[in-house]
Amino acid sequence: MYDFIIVGAGSAGCVLANRLSADTNKKVLLVEAGPEDKSALIHVPVGIALLSRSKKLNWQFNTDLQTELNGRELFWPRGKAYGGSSSINAMVYIRGQKKDYDSWEKLGNKGWSYQDVLPYFIKSEGNQTMDCKLHGNSGPLSVDNLRTVNTLSGAFIGAGEEVGFKVNNDFNGEDQEGVGYYQVTQKNGERCSSAKGYLTPVLGRSNLDVISAAHVTKVLFDKTQAVGVEYSKNGAIHTVSLKSKGEVILSGGALNSPQLLMLSGVGPEAELKRHNIPVVKKLEGVGQNLQDHLDITIMHSSISKDAISVTPLGMVKGAVATVDYIKNRKGFLTSNVAESGGFVKSDKKQKTPNIQFHFLPTYLKNHGREIMFGYGYTLHICDLQPKSRGFIGLKTANPLDDPLIQPRYLTEEEDWVNLVNGYKIGRELLNTKAFAPYRDKEVAPGNLVETDDQIREDIRKRAESIYHPVGTCKMGVDNMAVVDNQLKVYGVKGLRVVDASIMPNVVTGNTNAPTMMIAEKAADMILNA
Repeated sequence: MYDFIIVGAGSAGCVLANRLSADTNKKVLLVEAGPEDKSALIHVPVGIALLSRSKKLNWQFNTDLQTELNGRELFWPRGKAYGGSSSINAMVYIRGQKKDYDSWEKLGNKGWSYQDVLPYFIKSEGNQTMDCKLHGNSGPLSVDNLRTVNTLSGAFIGAGEEVGFKVNNDFNGEDQEGVGYYQVTQKNGERCSSAKGYLTPVLGRSNLDVISAAHVTKVLFDKTQAVGVEYSKNGAIHTVSLKSKGEVILSGGALNSPQLLMLSGVGPEAELKRHNIPVVKKLEGVGQNLQDHLDITIMHSSISKDAISVTPLGMVKGAVATVDYIKNRKGFLTSNVAESGGFVKSDKKQKTPNIQFHFLPTYLKNHGREIMFGYGYTLHICDLQPKSRGFIGLKTANPLDDPLIQPRYLTEEEDWVNLVNGYKIGRELLNTKAFAPYRDKEVAPGNLVETDDQIREDIRKRAESIYHPVGTCKMGVDNMAVVDNQLKVYGVKGLRVVDASIMPNVVTGNTNAPTMMIAEKAADMILNA
């Protein structure tokens, strides 16, 4: 029997396992559906290019048909291994803006303002190069500058300066706006996932048990009291129980946590009845409020051979880089691929940045699942503050089936306007003098796309997720809130949700660091309750 059963060894779950098991009087169980994080593709940063193809390490979800995107299904990769999505992401370390967290507090979530959460970002962070009051240097999550950067990534920063954007050396400092190189969650040229930083160092603790390749199928209740979980492993069903006053903590992410709640009888009454699931607690907000950052790319072919490429010369460079990596942990194998980028305003009406760029010194098509030969570069453009809201539902009552994912992208006109404006800025950047030594043809969308209507049509054809789903078990005080400011699920006992699903609104940037902050704060609240 356990004091804490944590479901999901992802960005949040590994943090919780570390912090909660630090109390030697508490017995902790961590259950993960995926395998251990032993694959070299996880640890060698450039391996990210192949991780979207891995069925072993990636849930490989797909959305429902998207009306505003020509009825397409969109691919949603999510991590399925120790470290979760922090084991397959681009390692970009971004916290978001102060106003993100201040808005959470204004929605009734006391204790979640920027000043309240900053200490937990600092506690988590082990920054190797920045030393100031806004950064931590001794936390488990190693953050560093890229060891090797591509000349094309530098050209992007030069392009930003050329069109009037300032160079920003710290996107997590006082001001997020500008262009620059991203800091990454790496240590000594290797990925630092939540598993690498938090879980691996404490696997020897006698009060911590970890079960891999075990899919939790249900939270077990005695009336409205959580008493344990049921999981499937190797085709057999197992149960584990909580001690008196113990807690089940769901850290499955914005897709799996609401799915598991519903499968366990906690959720919208109509959805539960539709699948003949006995109602433990009617909670209409479960699965609702889904938000994600939609992304559109512009690709150019390059006359320069500096780009990371699938070419005979690229293969030779890869062999040389492999030796350099093995000996020195340097070279392009340390690249997160999204080396530079920035945050800008889509128009003059915006008070703070609402568009993010990720610049890649290589071709990237279909999430890396399609190989493009030759030399090129790609600019990702995403709308950071979408107004559109979707939901997570159940396709079936079988816990091993994928959830229903309905983001309802671009159902609000404001999202269209911001993304079209961001698209135009992106094009302007790639047509600067800074790219003159590299620029060849615009491969996507090409010169047939010029007008706003044509840009909209291109977005309908090609826009994809940049993998930041949140909000489906939102924290709040309204009738659609799922958890309170202590992250306790309303209407039941002994159950919390601690992951990106609790965000009332998506943060203005990448979501990994904020998710780990949430877990740091949650662990503190739990241990000091």
